[in-house]
Amino acid sequence: MCGIVAYVGSQDAAPILLEGLQRLEYRGYDSAGLAVVNAKSLRTRKVKGRVADLAAVVPARFKGGSGIGHTRWATHGVPSDVNAHPHLDQEQRIAVVHNGIIENADELRRRLEADGIVFESETDSEVLSHLIGSTVKETDTLEEAVRRALKSVVGTYGIAVVDSHRPGEIVVARNGSPIVLGIGEKEMFAASDVAALIRYTRQVVHLEDGELAVLKADGFNTFTSDARETAKEPFTVDWEAGHYDNGGYEHYLLKEISEQPDTVARTLRGRLDDRFHIAHLGGLNMDPRESRSFRRVKIIGCGSAYYSGQIGAQLIEELARIPADAEPASEFRYRSPVVEADTLYIAISQSGETYDTLAAVQELKRKGGRVLGIVNTVGSAIARECDGGVYLHAGPEVSVASTKAFTSTAVAFALIALHLGRVRDLSPADGRRICDGLRKLPEQIKEILTQEEHIRTLAMKYADAPGMMFVGRVRGYPVAREGAQKLKEISYVHAEAYPASELKHGPLALISPELPTVAIVPDDELLDKNLTTLGEIRAREGRILMVGHRTADAADDCIVVPKNETELDPILLTIPLQIFAYHAAVALGRDVDRPRNLAKSVTVE
Repeated sequence: MCGIVAYVGSQDAAPILLEGLQRLEYRGYDSAGLAVVNAKSLRTRKVKGRVADLAAVVPARFKGGSGIGHTRWATHGVPSDVNAHPHLDQEQRIAVVHNGIIENADELRRRLEADGIVFESETDSEVLSHLIGSTVKETDTLEEAVRRALKSVVGTYGIAVVDSHRPGEIVVARNGSPIVLGIGEKEMFAASDVAALIRYTRQVVHLEDGELAVLKADGFNTFTSDARETAKEPFTVDWEAGHYDNGGYEHYLLKEISEQPDTVARTLRGRLDDRFHIAHLGGLNMDPRESRSFRRVKIIGCGSAYYSGQIGAQLIEELARIPADAEPASEFRYRSPVVEADTLYIAISQSGETYDTLAAVQELKRKGGRVLGIVNTVGSAIARECDGGVYLHAGPEVSVASTKAFTSTAVAFALIALHLGRVRDLSPADGRRICDGLRKLPEQIKEILTQEEHIRTLAMKYADAPGMMFVGRVRGYPVAREGAQKLKEISYVHAEAYPASELKHGPLALISPELPTVAIVPDDELLDKNLTTLGEIRAREGRILMVGHRTADAADDCIVVPKNETELDPILLTIPLQIFAYHAAVALGRDVDRPRNLAKSVTVE
């Protein structure tokens, strides 16, 4: 959730660090800081607030060819200047920035205080600077001091360390929190996210858990926690700096909603076979015999990824006739799950670094489970851990609330369901029908986007409601859940989703003129039952905004979505809910791209 940037080379580090931190603002943070080393000194600046506030207190002459920067999302200690990173050791020689959580921080703090160390902050991270500072006196190299210090640490970390006695080098380390190295021309970079590096280099290396690296202007070397050297091959990132610009839109979120015709087309490109009406997904690394061997599919993800997994489970059951269900990864990993050899597990994460999902994947692998990944970021931790998977090719998603990655994930599930179905019992005719439906999606999304002004008017009408109910049946239920998620996370309007069939079993007590209901009503075999639900709400004087394929007299307002194949309709039904949530948040004056208390990539528990 926090952000790290590091640089060593012939340029002044401070402007590069500040620009990199600005690229990481979408991750969510409450304070920022940097440390720069030159031949004479170690200098720091840190503030509670935004990167712009940090830039305002960095002097024009803040020279140094190496440095580290950080944006903090508070876990230990309130947001403040003192609790912001970097943290220094007692002698003001070592500076450390840290992402993650040190679980034994209290124990280490007591031990260090017994040795006369005085702490300045409330953070768990400060123990790292003092541990390294007390160890560096006993070693010949900074990397050895970092390696020894980390042996005492229990928890997760991505760290970058500088030493005023060694101005030309930086040491970084990873355990459960991402660190990416960027290779420049006689300069080196490191960051917690490739977004911070992309302006300067597209040649990157991902550290594995338990790995450290020493960065110098002329290159890098990597090694394990027990000092064994490792060999790393750089790869080229496809994304470019322009992908992180807002493209003239008022917010990244609106830009990413508007990009979905193109991002869906990219997710589909080259993956539909017109001869056999199947999806080509070579990244699954499964032959037809293996694809037929699974008797169950279990999908895990967090937040919107989990809701897309519910859509995916429905698709897999309908098209492949394999029992499938989705579960929050954060719950799955803690309930001692039964891992079965004939179950296919699928993990979803836009960033590929979501800690709860990564930990669940690692637990599955430890127990012998076959795990596929659906991720948007090439080379990410989950992508590397999984046995195979599908890349979304949706491009960088900057806004905290997921839109285009959610939609592309649902499309990826349709491809997986089509693939599994056709190697089983899905007929060629049904395969052709689904292929044709998938090809229609980009144009149909464009058609929905033309209704933005109508949806904006409705959002303004309902934005002042104290809360909203979202309901849907079967295919519509995960759409309702995602719609409620979008509204609550960016507008702060309380929203809850229920299966429409469950209204009579409790939630109907909430219905009143003050609590509007958003009803997902597709034209499918449950249309009549859904219309009956609208009548129940109307009978209790509830206001209704219906999203479906037609209008209905029982609804106060309607958003009509183009019809696709019944199995694929949920993909389209989510789009107007994204637009609705966006305009409701704008009407309420919210920080749309960076909603309070949230972060884009959740790399801690």
